[in-house]
Amino acid sequence: MATLRQLEYLVTVVDLGSFTKAAELLHVTQPALSHQIRALERSTGSPLLERLPRAIRLTPTGRAMLPHARAALADAERATCAARQAAGLEVGELQIATLYSISLGILPDALKAWRRTHPDVGIRLFEHRHTDELTEAMNAGQADLAVGPTPKDWPGSTHVLGEEELVVVVANDDPLAGRESVRLKDLADRSWVRYTPSHGLADVLNQACAKAGFEPRAAVHTEQTAAAPALAAAGLGPALVPSNILPPGFDGHVLRTEPPTRRTLTAYTRGTPDPLAAAFIEVLAGVWE
Repeated sequence: MATLRQLEYLVTVVDLGSFTKAAELLHVTQPALSHQIRALERSTGSPLLERLPRAIRLTPTGRAMLPHARAALADAERATCAARQAAGLEVGELQIATLYSISLGILPDALKAWRRTHPDVGIRLFEHRHTDELTEAMNAGQADLAVGPTPKDWPGSTHVLGEEELVVVVANDDPLAGRESVRLKDLADRSWVRYTPSHGLADVLNQACAKAGFEPRAAVHTEQTAAAPALAAAGLGPALVPSNILPPGFDGHVLRTEPPTRRTLTAYTRGTPDPLAAAFIEVLAGVWE
């Protein structure tokens, strides 16, 4: 039977892509690490890793096992946390998985409100680029709850928070800077500040523009949510961004879209939310209102 140590070794080797780097991080010798991986492979009856000259590649058996290994390690960490709470050693930790754009948007206000009422509860954030990546991480047991776009066919508990509006940002000297709103189809001939394909907001922009009848050309691609409005304000092209990520005094011109561009955000858990997760969802709902 696999041990938690063996699962930890497997996950670390995969994440770092190297036995040498994994051994250094885990403070074990490389032969000891290799021995434990081989023991894990014997217990499964099949190789888990393909050892290439310059890389480590998961076998089909390894790919099947990896999400369960991550989930087991996450559950073990939460069990330890619960035991320490029961022993009076700590109050607890809330683990939240989300998207980069949301950690810039609604989460700061929610965490500020949470800190006022739960000052002794630690927070750990796991940030992801894409909705699919976020959902996979939650399925693998990464966090207590997730905050993001409504997942498809989610088997656990969901709580719809509301709709987040996305706006168009342009430079202050742009010909549209005197207006309050714009139709996306009127920007069809522009070159846009676009997100890289792995970024979740790339899908949002593509879908909104497709609905308006065009595919946006790229002036520049960025992986950073916070960079998009800054690049747009610098005059590189319009950018579609969540309105709640724009700081006070933002140096750019903001246009609402006609019709409005929105996405529904949801807090969700794998099962019934535990008391800490349920309390945080209440805080989120209050901040949204």
